[in-house]
Amino acid sequence: MPGRTDARDELRRIAHATMLDYALLPDFSRAVVDETDAITHAAAPSEAGVRDLRGLLWASIDNDDSRDLDQLSVGEALANGAVKILVAVADVDALVKKDCAIDGHAKANTTSVYTAAEIFPMLPEKLSTGLTSLGEGDERLAIVIEMVVAADGSVAASDVYRAAVLNRAKLAYNSLAAWLEGTAPAPPKVTAVAGLDEQLRMQDRAAQCLRRVRQAHGALRLETIEVRAVFDGGELADLLPDEKNRAKELIEDFMIAVNGVIARYLQSKGVPSLRRVLRTPRHWDRIVALAAELGEKLPALADAASLDAFLAKRREADPARFPDLSLSIIKLLGSGEYVLEMPGQPAEGHFGLAVKDYTHSTAPNRRFPDVITQRLLKAALDARAPPYTANELKSLALHCTEQEDNAAKVERRVAKSAAALLLESRIGAQFDGIVTGASEKGTWVRIVAPATEGRVVRGFEGLQVGNRVRVQLVRTDAARGFIDFACVRKTS
Repeated sequence: MPGRTDARDELRRIAHATMLDYALLPDFSRAVVDETDAITHAAAPSEAGVRDLRGLLWASIDNDDSRDLDQLSVGEALANGAVKILVAVADVDALVKKDCAIDGHAKANTTSVYTAAEIFPMLPEKLSTGLTSLGEGDERLAIVIEMVVAADGSVAASDVYRAAVLNRAKLAYNSLAAWLEGTAPAPPKVTAVAGLDEQLRMQDRAAQCLRRVRQAHGALRLETIEVRAVFDGGELADLLPDEKNRAKELIEDFMIAVNGVIARYLQSKGVPSLRRVLRTPRHWDRIVALAAELGEKLPALADAASLDAFLAKRREADPARFPDLSLSIIKLLGSGEYVLEMPGQPAEGHFGLAVKDYTHSTAPNRRFPDVITQRLLKAALDARAPPYTANELKSLALHCTEQEDNAAKVERRVAKSAAALLLESRIGAQFDGIVTGASEKGTWVRIVAPATEGRVVRGFEGLQVGNRVRVQLVRTDAARGFIDFACVRKTS
């Protein structure tokens, strides 16, 4: 049954209002617009002290429709199975100077907000998708992180410097992953650049080596269901799962490694930094109890490797319910946060990634903490004093954590409204689902097509997490993001 033709406009109104509800700025001020209008060129890639690496086979890998490109990568084979990986990160600070009006907007929101109907970019699109983006065919300034990945997956050496780069091919996750996984031919942009196919195969091998090392240390392999809205004109046509794949993992592995290199580099230079941490979970006892309900045993003290082994076993035993188990574990682990780290201070680390040294540095077009880190890094490279005091960094860490949480709430709220709009013409329809939450606060069920979650308002008595059910849609409220079901019967 067709949906409303004005769904996109309705979601935009909801998204705009929700941004304001959570103290985020949906629009750029006149001062930001004027500053942006005055910027007419990308930063010159021929500054003193900048290496010229435009001749390398750089390529970007991102979503099909992404234009705010933050990273490029390239590799070089070395002796004994080692690979030198170079990752270029867009030099946003070259155009967005500290304390300018554009910087003020970025500092206020701290992140781009990606809703089902509209993106609220942290930086004006003239910059984030243009003059500071590492677009195909564009010569750009970048911070380059060089890593030697040994055959055993360890990072044997690293370096950081500024360089001029040139993106030879804008590649998309899904088509590249299908080729890497052997289910489709190489994308045309891969075959159009001589040597790029072997280059990407080499990067993929290096990424898998990095991943194996992290998994051996207990990096958690979680899997949640994220959806993207599909529009046909103004009509909301579907909500489709956005699944992980080999190309996404390649970029994830490189970015985690790069963030570790940057964190250690700043520490070696005696520079304070913003670290991204996920503390040892306070609710480990509840994770242990959850595992016990499934017939598994976890140690009394938090241990990432044991938790990952439990997750791997459950993924194999019950793949359909694994995303819901993952979501429960994520909630019990708690949220990541930004913290100030002073030189010589022990690193708190990231429990979920099983790494000790970790910052955010690889997405400066989309995240303000990455811009802060970039400025600290450039000052360290030039042997200048840090552009932020320790007190400023401490305050910024708290602010960035709070605004990141607010942005996530906006995205979830608009996603719920999108699901309610998609389903509003299907009142009375029945769906197969799985119970994802059951407590005094309410009982929740996830249906598969479309991929969404709603509350069971009738017939919820006796339902437990993991039960398979048949539910009937009884009400939707797009303005509030409500979807209400009645349980018809429990099927398992």
